[in-house]
Amino acid sequence: MARPLSEDKRIAILEAASEVVAMLGVSATTAKIAKGADVAEGTLFTYFATKDELLNQLYLALKMDLRDAMMTGYPVGKSLMNRNRHVWDRFISWGSAHPLKRRALRQLAVSDRITEKSKRLVANAFGEFDDMMRECAAGGAMRHQPASFVAAIMSAIADTAMDFIAREPAQAKRYTKAGFDAFWKAVAG
Repeated sequence: MARPLSEDKRIAILEAASEVVAMLGVSATTAKIAKGADVAEGTLFTYFATKDELLNQLYLALKMDLRDAMMTGYPVGKSLMNRNRHVWDRFISWGSAHPLKRRALRQLAVSDRITEKSKRLVANAFGEFDDMMRECAAGGAMRHQPASFVAAIMSAIADTAMDFIAREPAQAKRYTKAGFDAFWKAVAG
């Protein structure tokens, strides 16, 4: 009888993959990932049948972690601006606290190794966020743009804010607010 898989090892492999992908991109070897997780390369393939499966599971894990961070305590029923600010603050906080995860997620998001199935799973999990982006797109300056465009603007401005926060951590509040103000003016103005 086969030994049961350890969730701790699975998590260690995903965490190592996140760090290695952040530093080397999706072309990083499974040997480097296994070494980072302190497991044999064969053990990695016990948990993930292929490198593509590992990358897709990493993409899903990072996206779900981000979604949970952004949507915890989501203020349903509050104004559109308050809901956006809630999501914004948590997005900035997550990205600033986890720069390697953020970097790995950016690498994975543009990779052709991420399957349509994984992208659909993420899209389904972000329903409440997508509804909010559609609401942003329905009014103001973005009324003729798709919700995905509004979300991309949010992401681009958030990336800029997080980059400045990484360089000047003492100015985190300033850049968080300035970034949100720029985003809000772009979509609501």
